[in-house]
Amino acid sequence: MLNKKKVLFICTGNACRSQIAHGLLRDMAPDQFDVFSAGSHPSRVHPMSIAIMEEVGIDISHHTSDYVDDYLHVGIDTVITVCDNANQVCPTFPGDVERIHWSIDDPFRGWNFNANQLDSFRETRRDIRRRLESFLDSH
Repeated sequence: MLNKKKVLFICTGNACRSQIAHGLLRDMAPDQFDVFSAGSHPSRVHPMSIAIMEEVGIDISHHTSDYVDDYLHVGIDTVITVCDNANQVCPTFPGDVERIHWSIDDPFRGWNFNANQLDSFRETRRDIRRRLESFLDSH
């Protein structure tokens, strides 16, 4: 049986960018990676993140918003920070962990579901998908 690598996406609130990345990579390479997401100050999964992922057939409605410290000792192989703040406060993971930073614009503009803001979430999804395609090409 293939030993899957563990990838952790981290942003501040674990509400938008890291959740979108989590869902996309899990969908794009389910046999290659176990995928997780967390935040330095977790909150909840944003309803617009759930909505724009449903548009592409990916269900993240069951995701939880977790603390990054919960993943320090679970054998993470790759940590990808998706916001500058998370990159600055990200703890050091034990072992030989690949560390990647992507500075991705935050689509978050408040907790209300506002259809006029869905395009910024879609752009975030497109940006993350492009980065994940490059990530997969190199892994």
